Amino acid sequence: MAETLHIGRKIGRIRELRNMKQETLAAELGISQQAVSKIEQSEKVEDEALEKVAKALGVTPLAIKNFDEEKAINLFNNIYDNQFHENSVAFIYQQFNPIEKIIDLYERLLQSEREKVELLKNSKN
Repeated sequence: MAETLHIGRKIGRIRELRNMKQETLAAELGISQQAVSKIEQSEKVEDEALEKVAKALGVTPLAIKNFDEEKAINLFNNIYDNQFHENSVAFIYQQFNPIEKIIDLYERLLQSEREKVELLKNSKN
């Protein structure tokens, strides 16, 4: 349970996931890299500081408090899987367009019916 309450670790992990270095976050906050390191090592962070950090990271303080790395990874994987599936379906659709197949089938059936009509006309004569 201590892991879920360690706000500093959550801040550090969110920063890493956003591909941000401690130096960059420090510059955004107007503090030193060592101060950012100290924040990330802190189990608790004051609300005012948390709001500033959250803004610099582009998230809400609540998002930091509720951050769960496993859930985030699952979310990213689901998004990737859905995009992969949608792209695969689009690729298959490009390879096999059902409307074109229906039109082709209809034209062949129509041609076959025309040939039957011609045969019937010729057989009566």
